[in-house]
Amino acid sequence: MKISETKAEGLIREYSIVITAAEIEEQVAAKLAELATTVNMPGFRPGKVPMSVVKSRFGGQVQGEALKNALDEGARQAIETNELRLASQPSVEITSYEDGKDMEAALSCEVMPDISIPDLAALKIEKPTLEADDAEIDEALGNIADGNRPTVEVTGKRAAKSGDVVVIDFVGRIDGEAFEGGSAEGHSLELGSNSFIPGFEEGLVGVKAGETRDVEVTFPEDYQAAHLAGKPTVFEVTVKELREKGEVAIDDELATRLGFEDLAGLREAVAGQINGQHATALRQALKKNVLDSLADGDEFDVPPSLYASEYENVARAMNSNAQEAQNQDQDQDQDQDIPPVDDGMDDDAKAEARAIAQRRVRLGLLLTEIGRVNNIDVTEEDTRQAVFEEARRYPGQESQVLEYFQNNQQAMQQLAGPIFEDKTVDFILEMANVTEVATDVETLYAAPEETAAPTKPKSAKKKVAKKAGAKKAAAKKAAPKKAAAKKPAAKKAAKKA
Repeated sequence: MKISETKAEGLIREYSIVITAAEIEEQVAAKLAELATTVNMPGFRPGKVPMSVVKSRFGGQVQGEALKNALDEGARQAIETNELRLASQPSVEITSYEDGKDMEAALSCEVMPDISIPDLAALKIEKPTLEADDAEIDEALGNIADGNRPTVEVTGKRAAKSGDVVVIDFVGRIDGEAFEGGSAEGHSLELGSNSFIPGFEEGLVGVKAGETRDVEVTFPEDYQAAHLAGKPTVFEVTVKELREKGEVAIDDELATRLGFEDLAGLREAVAGQINGQHATALRQALKKNVLDSLADGDEFDVPPSLYASEYENVARAMNSNAQEAQNQDQDQDQDQDIPPVDDGMDDDAKAEARAIAQRRVRLGLLLTEIGRVNNIDVTEEDTRQAVFEEARRYPGQESQVLEYFQNNQQAMQQLAGPIFEDKTVDFILEMANVTEVATDVETLYAAPEETAAPTKPKSAKKKVAKKAGAKKAAAKKAAPKKAAAKKPAAKKAAKKA
């Protein structure tokens, strides 16, 4: 076998691999001889099949395996002999081969750049801090109180308005036929809560107690029940009762109703939840500060394939036309040309996408190098703990999430990346000069310049406003819409997906 370098430009390396006909024949003969001792064929005793018969029967298959093994061995030798640290999966292709002659192949790969790790102890990193203040807690308590206001029956003959609660019986029909899950009796619905499909609640504004009204709506195209998606529907709704929200005080009685000993206990739980929400954003802000500090280090080349892949991700996220084009392509013939993901973006947007992609790849490689040099790795225990933490995010569906990860090795591997990054960031923080700096809600949740920074939760304070349904419900994190492992059970057909 002869291996020679044919190209060394930047991070691109190419090698010529020549495997002689004698080497190939030697591998073929060895494999045929091994088969001859074990193969069973009609008319011959085991181990007594003539070599000519074995070769006639299995020669083509064995030769294919021999060529593959030879290519794999050639690639391995090229990589190890030249001490290559690969940045991406190498490619090997046969450039010339005829039966009985030498085989020529070409190996192409990208290598890791020379990365200069900065003096971590010299890094100056700001660590933002934020504690829930009285104003935040009071606002959250107000939301809790508002969500737990009692309702009282409207005794007059006024019409229903947004914010009222109507007690209704309803039957949904498609093409005049009632459908399963589309009816209920005595259902309490707050108008304006957006808990039913679009148009349903709006159609009941103005009704009065005792009135029956037909509400015409159309199920969303992406509705979870496929047989209802996009279907025009008529709901016959009878209003049994009209109720309006009464007053509620933020006091010990409210706290007791929510499962706490007193208002002080509820207030403490609310503060804990707000601080927990802040902690996630604070961590992301701190990580961004670490990455910003690392980004000021020495420049180095990035592997072209890694950059190209990341640029595509960034451009797709920035380009509103990209997703629309992708959806259209799914309905078209695959032979048609697919426009590039940056199609329609102006030069400034493309330049921004290139800069972000370069930054992300550089920082990813730098973090990987820091972790490698300092022997940071992801253990099985780390991964196992991450799976359990993921399962805890989906109360009531923990076993489904665990089963999903147990049966999906790729999903398990995807957990390793963020774990490695977090461990490396923590190592950098241990070495760096870290200074705590107080921040505020507006600054912490401001729109980030780079997508690595956190975005403000839409209901950062309203999440504590859930009605009491379990012990200390107000202090618990809001449950997610669905688990990664399995979709939740379908709701009633009239409810929003």
